[in-house]
Amino acid sequence: MPFNPQQLVELAHEHGTPLWVYDADTIRRRIAELRSFDVIRYAQKACSNLHILKLMRDEGAMVDAVSLGEIKRSLAAGFKPDGDPEGVVFTADLIDHATLATVIEHRITVNAGSLDMLEQIGRHAPEGHRVWLRINPGFGHGHSNKTNTGGEHSKHGIWLDDVPRAVELVRRYRLKLVGLHMHIGSGVDYGHLSRVCEAMVEAVKGLGHDIEAISAGGGLSVPYREGEPDIDVAHYFRLWDAARRQIETHVGHRVRLEIEPGRFLVAQSGVLVAEVHALNRRPAQQFALLDAGFNDLVRPSFYGSHHEMTVLRRDGALSEAPIDSFAVAGPLCEAGDVFTQAESGVITNRSIHTPEVGDFIVFHDAGAYGASMSSNYNSRPLAPEVLLDHGKPRLIRRRQTIDELLALEETAA
Repeated sequence: MPFNPQQLVELAHEHGTPLWVYDADTIRRRIAELRSFDVIRYAQKACSNLHILKLMRDEGAMVDAVSLGEIKRSLAAGFKPDGDPEGVVFTADLIDHATLATVIEHRITVNAGSLDMLEQIGRHAPEGHRVWLRINPGFGHGHSNKTNTGGEHSKHGIWLDDVPRAVELVRRYRLKLVGLHMHIGSGVDYGHLSRVCEAMVEAVKGLGHDIEAISAGGGLSVPYREGEPDIDVAHYFRLWDAARRQIETHVGHRVRLEIEPGRFLVAQSGVLVAEVHALNRRPAQQFALLDAGFNDLVRPSFYGSHHEMTVLRRDGALSEAPIDSFAVAGPLCEAGDVFTQAESGVITNRSIHTPEVGDFIVFHDAGAYGASMSSNYNSRPLAPEVLLDHGKPRLIRRRQTIDELLALEETAA
């Protein structure tokens, strides 16, 4: 955990809890690990705060957007749709009318995941609009079934057998085919990765059309549990670079190699700080109840995801209380609002220093799919976010107010 416990507690006292805290230097180090790739295209869905996006831009990363809102965020953060490579790529399997209009207005490159989407782009966009083809190679992999984005049970991507029809649409509408994109899910298995690289090579060889780039997609894993190994980034790159070189031999020119990380860049940069407000003891179970719920951090409830936890005392010191087994849960009126559970929903215990009311619990590695997946369930406001840059804190999102929650709802007279 790249944070000073004393500083975390001071920030919690200043801004209240729940509270998100990120470390900019950690993000910079993660970007540096991927410099072997020609383009690092940040999957902003992992953490889409404008200040995080500007940090990515300043470090030379490009950005991927998956909604109209994310396109607007990208532009607001200063990413340019034009350029070679383009600063913004829109990735989706469908496109609605408002998004289509924005894509055309700003000439935003599209990574199309369905034939219908590709045809809609072709019918409405000017000749030469830049497109990628997102290919589903027929298999996938993920740390959860919910993060597996390949295979016949995944909604994502153009089925490999339909690629000739996609190329026909590209030619019919005189679109500019930039390249092929394959992302089969989150979490790395090198055997599966080798299959993806082989599938990419075969897809390009069967394309019958020139390309200028390939994308390895994202899904690079991080160790959420203590003792888990870090991903071998050099090995990951070597597999993709070997595939790229085979493709270059086939097409007869240099091919750009992109990667699309989200979790890898921000997960370990962020923590969620929550305060303990109650201890509920049962004959066979004891609960530590916090002011953060799955409205703040949904990954444990949604995926059964594991986050290491640290107990901090009110004075900022690490707790030295005896270790005991607790289920750690939130304030929501929902039985599933528990941070210690398996993907099946079975409640589990965590061995932690016995907390007291008023202590803080820090959730490690919460920078990815934390704040960006937060909700207003139970009418709870979104938590504030703080960015530490060289140790200096800066509020990058204030706490939402309940009045702001109500402002969108008109009350009948």
